[in-house]
Amino acid sequence: MVYRSWMRNQGFGHEVFDGRPVIGIATSASELAPCNAHLTRVAEAVKRGVWQAGGFPLQFPTMATGETLMRPTAMLYRNLMAMEVEELIRANPLDGVVLLSGCDKTTPAMLMGAASVDLPAVMVTGGPMLNGKYRGQDVGSGTHVWKFEEDLKTGRMTEEECFFAEGCMARSNGHCMTMGTASTMACLAEALGMQLPGSAAWPAVDSRRMETAQAAGQRIVRMVEEDLRPSHILTREAFENAVRVNAAIGGSTNAVIHLTAIAGRVGVDLDLRDFDDLVRAVPTLVNLMPSGKYLMEDFCYAGGLPAVMAELLRGGLLHGDPVTVTGRTVAENTEHAERVGTDVITGLDAPFQPAGTGIAVLRGNLCPDGAVIKQSAASPHLLTHRGPARVFDSPESYHEVADDPDLDVDENTVIVIRNAGPKGYPGMPEVSNVPLPAKLLKAGVTDMVRICDGRMSGTGYGTVVLHVAPEAAVGGPLALVRDGDPVVLDVPRRTLRLDVDDAELARRRQEWKAPAERHTGGYTWLYTQHVEQADRGADFGFLRGSRGHEVPRDSH
Repeated sequence: MVYRSWMRNQGFGHEVFDGRPVIGIATSASELAPCNAHLTRVAEAVKRGVWQAGGFPLQFPTMATGETLMRPTAMLYRNLMAMEVEELIRANPLDGVVLLSGCDKTTPAMLMGAASVDLPAVMVTGGPMLNGKYRGQDVGSGTHVWKFEEDLKTGRMTEEECFFAEGCMARSNGHCMTMGTASTMACLAEALGMQLPGSAAWPAVDSRRMETAQAAGQRIVRMVEEDLRPSHILTREAFENAVRVNAAIGGSTNAVIHLTAIAGRVGVDLDLRDFDDLVRAVPTLVNLMPSGKYLMEDFCYAGGLPAVMAELLRGGLLHGDPVTVTGRTVAENTEHAERVGTDVITGLDAPFQPAGTGIAVLRGNLCPDGAVIKQSAASPHLLTHRGPARVFDSPESYHEVADDPDLDVDENTVIVIRNAGPKGYPGMPEVSNVPLPAKLLKAGVTDMVRICDGRMSGTGYGTVVLHVAPEAAVGGPLALVRDGDPVVLDVPRRTLRLDVDDAELARRRQEWKAPAERHTGGYTWLYTQHVEQADRGADFGFLRGSRGHEVPRDSH
């Protein structure tokens, strides 16, 4: 009686307390996270579906990790959001949950939290913005920010033109409409089987976004009845599918971090090598920015992710048997999917980029635990490169001198940015694709090799080596690099090394001192004490695995 009476102060009638499934709607709606600001409206559509299917929907807020505004980086708070989602689901009397996400980190955080509770769950992402339009051309959020920044530095664009263009690229609700991390993770939630087929790509303001949200509300009630839980869906085969789909769509390197972390929550052994081994036979099929020229709205109308997965299935590159939130298999979900046209989503017979051009995993004395590079967004002539290092101990120290006309760099220089890893920054920010030095941009140089223990926005591009592990702040070899050291990058051979004698590196290691602890309390201290390295997904070690949905309690 006490529980029901308090719920009834919201106007619920007695008939909703008849034993029907209670469905939580976890929403990361926030005006501080522009990608997620519209999710309150999406939640209303989910509620309609839950009511229609005979459930009792109850909406509750979660934090929103918006990449655009949070400092020092939204990635610092992904694990905190995952903890919050997990505990909110477990602590409340829910039978199932619908997860409403949008921006880069909210999707993996919600999947991580839900996986650790293992109640029936379905993801609903908020959808991409409409295509940006500027002076007769399509412009992509993020990708064109970097392009316009370069144009401004070289005088090809004025500040007034930049100010006008920023409104042109963000002209509706939704997340980035390039194949950045938000779009990538929406697609991978669908590829994993945790989101309804086709729902990743509908634009945020398209009425069919609300239709799919309503359908998700209906479906979660059935999932509760079927006891279809994340542990039944997030299998090794599902993760292999997601890794291959990421290659086919030209997805973000951040998928490596997030998929590894999600896999750790369900006990799936997903190794960094898998992101290389599993994709060598997979071509890039999707012609989207930053690797191509189209945007998510075009991708949606060309058939969306089901069309890509159907093509991969025809080529024997996906597992067709994994079950999904529909209760049906991957093969059954994509049975009638088809491509519309051949330019946005290409076929295996004439792919946008050939097999082996996805993410490559590098090893060597600079990254003994691995590093990654997105080949489809890199310059082919730089994939094999030798050049002298120019070292910066923080992204800020580089930005302070990047516009200096006397900066000692040329097009062969390898820019090294360190202390941007999970522990060192802290939070592993998206800073690796630093803009080229102004003097080289003005000279017509369009790309350089850059190496960093941080991350790069999924909307970014360039020959950038990311996620170097171990990071410099914990004594990784990146901490030992000095100006002028020869750096050798050989992507075809999957190697990244410093051409310096082992004895000299050993001497430098003896001289190296760990940076002083800057955080003595609060969440940031907790993060720096417990965060794992990039190759492990940058999760907290104590959060790996599933803890179930039963609330621990004593005998009373």
